[in-house]
Amino acid sequence: MSYIKPAELATRMVDAGAYKLQLSTRDTLIRAFMGAALLTIAAAFAVTVSTQTGQPLLGAVLFPVGFVMLYLLGYDLLTGVFTLGPLAVLDRRPGATFGSLMRNWGLVFLGNFGGAFLVAILMAIYFTYGFSTAPSAVGEAISEIGHGRTVGYADHGAAGMLTLFIRGVLCNWMVSTGVVLAMVSDSTIGKIVAMWLPIMLFFYMGFEHSIVNMFLFPSGLLMGADFTVWDYIVWNELPTVVGNLVGGLVFVGLPIYFTHGRPKARKAREARAALRRARSVVAEAPADTTPVTRQEAGSELEPSRV
Repeated sequence: MSYIKPAELATRMVDAGAYKLQLSTRDTLIRAFMGAALLTIAAAFAVTVSTQTGQPLLGAVLFPVGFVMLYLLGYDLLTGVFTLGPLAVLDRRPGATFGSLMRNWGLVFLGNFGGAFLVAILMAIYFTYGFSTAPSAVGEAISEIGHGRTVGYADHGAAGMLTLFIRGVLCNWMVSTGVVLAMVSDSTIGKIVAMWLPIMLFFYMGFEHSIVNMFLFPSGLLMGADFTVWDYIVWNELPTVVGNLVGGLVFVGLPIYFTHGRPKARKAREARAALRRARSVVAEAPADTTPVTRQEAGSELEPSRV
């Protein structure tokens, strides 16, 4: 299996962020919608496995199938663009501006919510026979998750809000690590293995993922869970989104970008080194050799300003 070294990985991350910021509105919405739909179907699958087998670890081991499918198909999650988009802006890529970043984040959020909410409706129908019966055991488990992760936090006040935020940070630390690790290999098997590990970890630990929650909580509400839409927005979704942003950018994107060298700065250093080598060749040339001007020897090697 191929392995991409961190220096090249940093370039790939910036390239991916720049590409996503330039996508059309239609493409951004479609990719976000489908990405969330696949991920949340996998979340329903994982909860089903955990409930029916009584083995939460087994559900966590299997949950990454959704993440793998959506990234192999080139779809997007808000948690991923939180990490990649800002790197393109920092690197001053053409078209990568603060405005284009905000546009991308907003469109991906809307697309993710649409895909997750559709799956929430479909799963609520599935778990209640079209709302004609009480929820199945899996439906009740989803409802209880929604109650515990809204009212459960609210019962602890500020400490609960802090815990919710930290779980959001830890979640996207792992999820964005999965996004980045998908780029460290050019083989399908290599990508799958690399992605699987951090995604399994986040799900089993019960960290807060804003897109998964876009499915769990609306689905629970549709099946009569004991919390409100306001509880969901204030005591989960908004703090989770902020935590996901901090976790992905601060603990994944920025460390790799700065530690392994900003791509433009690295290219400039390489160009300066090539220029020095060219000048050395000129200085060591025989005396009867026709002088080579600086422009002839290295003008095209002069690094661009970054």
